[in-house]
Amino acid sequence: MPRSRREPEDPDERQRSQGPKTYWDKVDQIAGHFSQIMEVLGLPLDNAHLRDTPDRVGRMYLEIFRGLEEGNEPTFTTFPNEEQYSNMVIVKDIEFYSVCAHHMIPFFGRAHVAYIPDQKIVGLSKIPRVVDFYARRPQLQERLTEQIIDLLVEKLEPQGAIVVMEARHLCMEMRGVEKPGAYTTTSAIRGCFGDQVVRKEFLDLLMKDSKDR
Repeated sequence: MPRSRREPEDPDERQRSQGPKTYWDKVDQIAGHFSQIMEVLGLPLDNAHLRDTPDRVGRMYLEIFRGLEEGNEPTFTTFPNEEQYSNMVIVKDIEFYSVCAHHMIPFFGRAHVAYIPDQKIVGLSKIPRVVDFYARRPQLQERLTEQIIDLLVEKLEPQGAIVVMEARHLCMEMRGVEKPGAYTTTSAIRGCFGDQVVRKEFLDLLMKDSKDR
């Protein structure tokens, strides 16, 4: 059921209300549907703590699913590999937060990304941005892992690349099997990382740093 837009009560929300109309249209649509869910659950919408919850949820979804918005793709500027660097470049312990596409419950963890350059290199900050871009949408960890490595290979054309992701899934911690603390690990490999020696070097470096910490 469509909801009429209310006057924002807190200063931060009043500032946001000056944003694009399409933003608030989406917030109102999400809030309207979430109000119906709350009603089905028997939650009192006139309760002071719940009255503004549908609007908060609407704004939250647009924030945590910002990877779905057109134009939010990270700028992936590459540079010529003038030094002909041909060893491993690793960006590890990239924290990420995503939402399980099956249950719409968060999963979160760390990504470890490495590539061996050929003719191109990339600014290191771009790799965490790629992880965040693909994480900020309803996801499967397996698909997320593949999407990250596919973009790296497409943009960098490296000798090889590898992505390893470790995550806790609340869909198996707070519901279902209810096993807190279980980690799921996924990996994707391209190019020279298919070689066992190269892959072992990467994994050894990950293990060494874990022990050092």
